[in-house]
Amino acid sequence: MNEAISRESLHTPSLDRLDRRILAALQANGRISNQELAGLVHLSPAQCNRRHRRLEAMGVIRGYEARLDADRIGLGVTAFVHITMERGQHKEVQKFQRTVGKMAQVLECHAVTGDFDYVCKVVARDLKGLSDFLLGTLAQQPGVNGVRSSVCLNELKCTGALPLE
Repeated sequence: MNEAISRESLHTPSLDRLDRRILAALQANGRISNQELAGLVHLSPAQCNRRHRRLEAMGVIRGYEARLDADRIGLGVTAFVHITMERGQHKEVQKFQRTVGKMAQVLECHAVTGDFDYVCKVVARDLKGLSDFLLGTLAQQPGVNGVRSSVCLNELKCTGALPLE
């Protein structure tokens, strides 16, 4: 047996057609009742609930949250921030990773390949707020060598729903 396949199967749960239908319905409406979910996927409520709880226990479902409209709560600016770190500063990188995870303005942060070390999705009330955050907070973190940002002009698609096929 191929070693790469066996290692992958340890981390990738086996999902059948019904599991995927449950997940698709939950991605579309995380507030759906078990009764409604069972009807959508053609299972009894008890069977549906068991599968739903199993998917949660397996870690396939990481949590539930309300998706808010940033503009309507006064966060009118979204930016993608590219961060480079100083080379050879392993302790500072670990500290940066812990600190950025606690920053409310940072919605997402990804370690990436290429010219930058991290790409973060950041929100702010306005351009001044973004500037204050970038220059006064993010760029001041130990180990940060450079910060470049791209301000989002128009959001074309924003979803947390994953493809299930």
